Amino acid sequence: MKKPTRDPQGLSRRTFLGGTAAASTLVALNVQAEPAPGNAARTPAPAPSAAPFELEEATVTGLQAGMASGKHTSVGLTERYLARIQELDRTGDTALRSVIELNPDALAIAVAMDAERKAKGPRGPLHGIPVLIKDNIATADGMQTTAGSLALVGSVPSRDAFVVERLRAAGAVILGKTNLSEWANFRSTHSSSGWSGRGGQCRNPYALDRTPSGSSSGSGAATAANFCAVSVGTETDGSILSPSAACSLVGLKPTIGLVSRSGIIPISHTQDTAGPMTRTVADAAVLLGVLAGVDPSDAVTATSQGHAQADYTRFLDPNGLKGARIGVPRERYFGYHPATDALIERALELMKAQGAVIIDAPIPTAAKLDEQELEVLLYEFKAGVEAYLAGLGERTRMKTLADLIRYNEEHRDTELPWFGQELFHQAQEKGPLTDKKYRKALEACRKLSRGQGIDAVMAKHKLDALVAPTQAPPGLIDLVNGDHWLGSSTSPAAVAGYPSLTVPAGYVAGLPVGLSFFGRAWSEPTLLRLAFAYEQASKHRRPPGFAPTADLRQVPEVWSKPQP
Repeated sequence: MKKPTRDPQGLSRRTFLGGTAAASTLVALNVQAEPAPGNAARTPAPAPSAAPFELEEATVTGLQAGMASGKHTSVGLTERYLARIQELDRTGDTALRSVIELNPDALAIAVAMDAERKAKGPRGPLHGIPVLIKDNIATADGMQTTAGSLALVGSVPSRDAFVVERLRAAGAVILGKTNLSEWANFRSTHSSSGWSGRGGQCRNPYALDRTPSGSSSGSGAATAANFCAVSVGTETDGSILSPSAACSLVGLKPTIGLVSRSGIIPISHTQDTAGPMTRTVADAAVLLGVLAGVDPSDAVTATSQGHAQADYTRFLDPNGLKGARIGVPRERYFGYHPATDALIERALELMKAQGAVIIDAPIPTAAKLDEQELEVLLYEFKAGVEAYLAGLGERTRMKTLADLIRYNEEHRDTELPWFGQELFHQAQEKGPLTDKKYRKALEACRKLSRGQGIDAVMAKHKLDALVAPTQAPPGLIDLVNGDHWLGSSTSPAAVAGYPSLTVPAGYVAGLPVGLSFFGRAWSEPTLLRLAFAYEQASKHRRPPGFAPTADLRQVPEVWSKPQP
């Protein structure tokens, strides 16, 4: 999942990208090369036409109002979203391949929710709302849980993940499961984000030859494309924030312990979490209130007592930036993409105009995290995935990481056609979690990211939050060479186990760019308040056009100026 990349200055960087048909039955990609500078062939083909969609950009509040008035029913909403998935995700030139499997029970659940609403009223804000979840989140129903791997096809867990139990209890309609970077992008050092052996290559709805980023690629692409009201992704480092930024969404990675991980195929018990992926900050607040809760099967959630909120929408304030002290760690998270920097500088000016105080606030330990983090994740992945497989019992033939490695080698044509399993092999070499090397790396991660990192810089400057560009605009899909990443700001909060939230900050050549807010543990109310105020002042989010490629006629102003 974590892959070394090189920035233009040669500095080593790493970023996490934290239907049931097999990949061989999917339509092959027609990936186009980006024209070289000065090439006359700069005009992209016109975007495919799509019929107007009644539910485009619908919010949870708006859908609830429609069901309360009788304009909508849960059945009607479910039917419309399912039809849109069939039209735009499964077939034709626009096929996103973002949904890996549809829930055969979705319409029956919707019928039951409509009947219950009529008899008793709604359970809450998600009653009857269609939701998609990532295919590493367990459901004990007619769907499978595979992390995108053909090795787990046929395995059905004995119980729902805790977050699925929460969604069902809230009355949500689970439409299906989304495609993802296989094994949440913790298999190869040069993978293509959004590709899985089971689901094929997911694409970005803003430009179909661009990466949806990962690893919650399908959740990002599907939510951006209005295939659902909201979705649930998972993150270890960047896997909610990165696809949310790439697809012009709001993505929220909670503090570790706020949302349960039980029933979610793991990478790291110290960094994994599920979280909302939505089109608005308000919807993220609604969904977070449903997902958060103490789970006896995930001991770390006990730490959320006194911090978890049943209703995060009460923290949303359009004037929430007034008087806020916002830190900007420029030296590490700016400078790798001038057009992205220009958008974020405008965002900072807008926040200043809204009353925020902007302060340069470097995180001195940020450059020291990568090596120690990877060491921790390699150890924890082996231990965690083998514990998950053991929990499946006789429902899978896979019992160990070695079994998964062997399966992939025996099925190279479907599992290893484009890239390998280097991270699997590295993890297989690791010992138990009692190893001194693991304990030392974990201690270093906590010290560098917390006491010497986020906590230190926020205390020094008396900050409410830190902000930085989430990442550069999404790059081209490249199955041959893998992803090319210029930079990302997700690691400090991910390694610390602290919350972070990305919100749309604009577009470069029609490609989305996100702005990340992150801060101390349990600061979700503050981050939601600040992000909501910025969102309401900026209004950058716009729906995708399913363009075949980026609109290279939209040359950013920064590129037309002499560069230092």
